[in-house]
Amino acid sequence: QVQLVESGGGSVQAGGSLKLSCGASAYTDITECMGWFRQAPGKGREGVAALHPRERITKYADSVKGRFNISRDVPENLLILEMNSLKPDDTAVYYCARGGRDWCSDWGDPSTYMYWGQGTQVTVNS
Repeated sequence: QVQLVESGGGSVQAGGSLKLSCGASAYTDITECMGWFRQAPGKGREGVAALHPRERITKYADSVKGRFNISRDVPENLLILEMNSLKPDDTAVYYCARGGRDWCSDWGDPSTYMYWGQGTQVTVNS
């Protein structure tokens, strides 16, 4: 079992930036997709971004393209989400996930990931 822990959440004004990190207790297979999801109150869990370690493929939700960047710090075994030009609609609990499908197929479907963090709150004030 791989334990994931997110950090870096907080409160920021609209237009600001935050950097989320997700540490893991072990390395996962480089064929398995890694992703970030978010869940706002009363809504389902939404895929935000994903990364395929071996193929270096990245995927983004349309709502965050051009504003968010997903990356990986291999030596530190971190999955990172840099969020810029934040909007109030970005307010949610953000979760990292690992152990997804090869080639990041169905990357936005939470059921395709094996491991999850506990989440970190991001609040964007208008």
